[in-house]
Amino acid sequence: MAAPARKDKFLTMKNYDRNLLVLYKADVYSEDLLQHEVECLHRILLKTERNNVFCSAHELATRNKITSKTKSILKAAAHFRLSPFHFLINKN
Repeated sequence: MAAPARKDKFLTMKNYDRNLLVLYKADVYSEDLLQHEVECLHRILLKTERNNVFCSAHELATRNKITSKTKSILKAAAHFRLSPFHFLINKN
């Protein structure tokens, strides 16, 4: 006979279609506080994962020039591997 299904507290959390590893002390965080922290992390990541933020933080260096054009940076970043002599440089 199969064991009864156990309701895990992580199943009740909202799915944001991403994997996050959140380490916390069990005696400090309640389920509501943990859910609030995950939602705050999700909001922060939504603001920083936008194309305009990515393009403002990077430059595309080719053999002959360095450009900050959004279209060029997104086109280069869309590929798994950059073309030869193309480099994405983080401005930070």
